[in-house]
Amino acid sequence: MTSSRYLKTVIRTALITGFALGTAISGPALALLPDITVSASSVSALNDIYLLGPGDLITVDVFNVPEYSGEQRVLANGNINLPAVGQVSLSGLTLAQAELAISEKYRSEVRYPQITVNLLIPRQLRIALTGEIHVPGQYTLPVGGEGQFPSLIEAIRLAGGITQAANLKQVEIRRRVENGGTQRVVSDLSALLTQGDLTQDFPLRDGDSITIIEMDEIDVQMSRQIALSNIGPDEEEAISVAVVGEVFRPGTYNYASRSGSGQSITSNNATATSVQQPGRLTVTRALQLAGGVKPLANLRQIEVKRTTRLGESQTISLDLWQLVESGEREQDLILQEGDTIVVPTNLTASSEDIGLLTATNLSPDSIVVNVVGEVTSPGPVAVAASTTLNQAVLAAGGFNRRAKETVALIRLNPDGTVTQQSFEVDLAQGLNADGNPILQHNDIVVVDPNAAARLSDGLSNFLGPFLQILPFGNLF
Repeated sequence: MTSSRYLKTVIRTALITGFALGTAISGPALALLPDITVSASSVSALNDIYLLGPGDLITVDVFNVPEYSGEQRVLANGNINLPAVGQVSLSGLTLAQAELAISEKYRSEVRYPQITVNLLIPRQLRIALTGEIHVPGQYTLPVGGEGQFPSLIEAIRLAGGITQAANLKQVEIRRRVENGGTQRVVSDLSALLTQGDLTQDFPLRDGDSITIIEMDEIDVQMSRQIALSNIGPDEEEAISVAVVGEVFRPGTYNYASRSGSGQSITSNNATATSVQQPGRLTVTRALQLAGGVKPLANLRQIEVKRTTRLGESQTISLDLWQLVESGEREQDLILQEGDTIVVPTNLTASSEDIGLLTATNLSPDSIVVNVVGEVTSPGPVAVAASTTLNQAVLAAGGFNRRAKETVALIRLNPDGTVTQQSFEVDLAQGLNADGNPILQHNDIVVVDPNAAARLSDGLSNFLGPFLQILPFGNLF
């Protein structure tokens, strides 16, 4: 019994003292400063004194009066029922303040009452999370069996993780402290992710309010760091993104990271394409899902438009050319729900840039061009995205003996217009915008007959009816 009482006294002392408030922000100081703002350089900055509330199970020990001693549950109104003296309010009091309140109540019954209050089982915590959190709202968290209070990170994970627009350096916790005061502490969770600073992961208390503000300007590196950490959204969470601009199949795509997870993909957009693949959805993967980029896509000015929880739109600028040229993977942003990728047009693209772009896996594996006229196998031909005019002619079997080596390239433009150019085919010529351009999807190559073939065709058309009734018709 003595050891049990000693253990309870130790727990009580720890709860009263907290992790370390120090004399700088002790009870009287808090009374003078009801709203305190502290920069969270360590966990000791946060007021850790426990305040009693409805649901707490405590023991009240009245020295030498066992009939007045025993366990008490704090009722919904914040009171407990004491033997002989009735109800006393403990809500919002520390254990030390509760002892004083109960002692004052018993003065009419006991001479010099000596009261000891210990916390047996803390109540469940009700906390609020707002801002850049996946599912903001109110949450209830149980306290561990050994009196371990849930931490800031546990609460964030329970709410589905933070968004990639979150400012990890400014995670605010507002806590009610004794004497009706409020303490505001800012946690730097980026220090936890980059340096392993566990002091930023505060233990929570009932009534804590956590606010995660957005970054003024989204940092690509920090955004990636959030996505890959265990405080970001669940990797298997289905998301919906849009891809517009210089891609072959613009539109909305619903993406789930793992086909074996058993999750279903739902969307309010009936025209959206649903895809399930292993791994997170990145910008390059989304471009591939959209059929790949077109030859005139401007990879240097890719934009990702992202909406924050407050409804504000932020634009993230990416240079995927760095990824193509030097393997800069930080440019391959991990996407989140609601992102829109905009691929602009590069009207001044050089032949070299187009050749390099169409040779990457950001372009489709193949395109279809139509080669018609005087070739061995006229019709649609599936060719690589980096195919030139010369190569398309060869893919159709090459010129036949009637072909004219000047061909027409007809292109159907996205704006509904049609352009036509003539090229003198030189099979020995390499990539050249003026003589041997790279083809685009649905281009039409027309190979006209040469002069001799046209003359033969003209004679056949003119003399044909006569030759069929004359005995020497087979000469032609």
